[in-house]
Order: sequence, then structure tokens, then C-alpha cells
Amino acid sequence: MDVRNCKKCGKIYKYDGFSMCLKCRQEEEEEFKKVREYIYDNPSATIPIISEDTGVNTKKILRYLREGRLAIKNNNNNLILACERCGVAINTGRFCEKCAVEIQNELNSSIKQKKTTKKGNKSSQEKMYVTRRLK
Repeated sequence: MDVRNCKKCGKIYKYDGFSMCLKCRQEEEEEFKKVREYIYDNPSATIPIISEDTGVNTKKILRYLREGRLAIKNNNNNLILACERCGVAINTGRFCEKCAVEIQNELNSSIKQKKTTKKGNKSSQEKMYVTRRLK
């Protein structure tokens, strides 16, 4: 059993893939819901106003945007989020759609290349093993 300390409250909890205990995760989720509902009701609100009215830290709101859990509706005034690859203004996440597609294609091609390389080496090793076994 893997036990760790919660990064928020410091209490010991059974590690389940998250860096916070269940109680702190539930509190975080409540804050997220509060922010999401506020943005739904006030789509043109700025982050400082959202933070002030909901009581949720601006860093958390920015984290929700980066994680892709929230999106900025009006990208005309977006000076907050920029693609980490090309720098263009984005509404949510870390990368613009163009860069995300390019990154995905690069990863897919490297995976295919690695699979074909492994496949070629594996079959030659198996042949050697089989011939040794027959002798």
C-alpha cells in the first residue's frame, strides 16, 4: 500500500494517482464548479472579477484554463493564454489546434518508426533463437 502526504493539507492518505487526498480533491472540485457556474452566468467577466466574486484564487482559475477544463468565450481580448509552441492566442489548454495536430502527427510517426524498427530486430532475434534451439 502506497501512502503519501496530501500536497494541500499535509495529511497522510492512501495514494490513488492524485497528489491530494479525497477531501481536498472534493473541495477543489467544488471551487471549480463555482467558477464554472459563475462564468456560465457571466461570460464576459474577467479573471480578477471571477476570483473576487467566487473567492477562488486567480492561479487556480488559470490552471483550470490550462488544463482545458474551462475556456475563454471571447478570444478577441485574450491576453492571458498563448500557445506554448507558436505563441498565438488560445481559448483553453496549452496548444492551438494547429500545433496540437502537428504534435500528434509527430508522435504518431515516431511511434510507427519505432515499431517497425523493433519489429525488424525482434524477428531476426527470434530466428536466431529458433535455430539455436533446433541444434
